[in-house]
Amino acid sequence: MSLSRRHFLAGLATAPLAMSTKLKANPNPVRVLIIGAGIAGLAAARALTDQGIKVTILEGRERIGGRIHTSPIWPNLPMDLGASWIHGQKQNPITQLANAAQAKRVATRYDSSKLYMDARLKQLGVQGANEAAIERLVTTALNQAAHLDHDISVQAAVNRLLTEPLTPAYQAQLNFYLNSQYEQEYSGAAHELSAQTVEDNEEFSGADVLFPQGYQQIPNYLAQDLDIQLGKVVAKITYTETAVTVTTQDQSYQADYAIITVPLGVLKRKAIQFQPSLPAAKQVAIQRLGMGLLNKAYLKFDKVFWPKEIDWLEYLSPEAGRWVEWVSFAKIGAPVLLGFHAADRARELESWSDQALIAEAMQALKAMFGNAIPQPVGAQITRWAQDPFAYGSYSFNAVGSTNRDRQILARNLGGLYWAGEATHSEYPGTVHGAYLSGIRAAKQLLKVL
Repeated sequence: MSLSRRHFLAGLATAPLAMSTKLKANPNPVRVLIIGAGIAGLAAARALTDQGIKVTILEGRERIGGRIHTSPIWPNLPMDLGASWIHGQKQNPITQLANAAQAKRVATRYDSSKLYMDARLKQLGVQGANEAAIERLVTTALNQAAHLDHDISVQAAVNRLLTEPLTPAYQAQLNFYLNSQYEQEYSGAAHELSAQTVEDNEEFSGADVLFPQGYQQIPNYLAQDLDIQLGKVVAKITYTETAVTVTTQDQSYQADYAIITVPLGVLKRKAIQFQPSLPAAKQVAIQRLGMGLLNKAYLKFDKVFWPKEIDWLEYLSPEAGRWVEWVSFAKIGAPVLLGFHAADRARELESWSDQALIAEAMQALKAMFGNAIPQPVGAQITRWAQDPFAYGSYSFNAVGSTNRDRQILARNLGGLYWAGEATHSEYPGTVHGAYLSGIRAAKQLLKVL
């Protein structure tokens, strides 16, 4: 697996966890509601609370963390069903939080990988992924697409350069590259991703690191002493310049301001009614941006039967997107493999039963390691598109969308402020982008107080 193509930033100052001075005591204290106890909502609440602002978080789930969700099902083996990594640990604000929370981390490397090929491709004489040649093809395709007067998809950009029918071997290699480098990176399908703006984001430098004890340590650290009300499903938000009313399934809440941190998928579904309706520009931005899907399947075994020193195990097969990427947890002493599915393939598999999905995963693993491998003794499988508080995994730039749409989505609206990974134009689709968006919303609100 080659390194991500996102630009690396060095020397970028990260936001402080709290402002330097508290507001003076007010006989009529400002009341702020925050919708969502994910990392963006917790970041905003922490920053405001530390300044003496009265904040209440309303969370529809019966837990905090949002798309950070550490499962405790396996004793002494917490598994992250949502976010797993700090992507680029140097100067990353999540690294600061992890240090403060004293959370242990373990680095994984993209160059610590091994490719396994399906026997059907071996019979065709395929000896590798042909990555260098296909990378040149895709790079040329995107460079040409950048000069078109209209946006097209990544897949369409590549197809423009393919003048002859592809051999089955080359088609498999191309599908493998597009899935591993784009679909699993951005969570959208190659035919959905914008060729002109998909890579218009930034990245911190340094290693990618996992949390052996779970990412949940970060939201738990931020949530200390905050007023968080769980199980509050927001149905309607009425707002003016000076007042906000939030209606849940069982009561209404009054505040001076609210910070909206719900995922893009929820906004796309119009699961929350806004009164008055959101401005046309914000509605268009919500419609144009894509809400992607990246699902996980954790398989636990009695023993490790794969190379213990390898982080990433890759599978090249004739079926597009089929069990392309696996992560080994052997380096933290866990006999666990994590398989990913992204975009269209992930949506298809969400309708499968756990038993059917595990059986197909084992077919792929037997093709990689032989029929003698043991059966799993446990499995944990995600279906993020069916989660009514997310309706997907994270946002991406779809055909026709730009980071300008994210900036419009982030605009204040009356007494409403906006945060969440989809609103961050530099770091969308990441935990650190969500966190920084929460800090940004808190700073904007503090300016008017």
